[in-house]
Amino acid sequence: MVFDRRAQLGLSEDELAVRLGTTADEVEHIEVGGVLPVTSDLLLRLAAVLDVSVGQ
Repeated sequence: MVFDRRAQLGLSEDELAVRLGTTADEVEHIEVGGVLPVTSDLLLRLAAVLDVSVGQ
């Protein structure tokens, strides 16, 4: 879902990483479901940058 939304917004992994305050490698791990722990803080930052809502 992160990859699809990033692509819709025309963002590269590097651009998303800068906006999240992380690295492109970490963005890639998030997109492919790697072992990077997705904390609530990261989830909220992702939602804000990708302009989507987070359900509770």
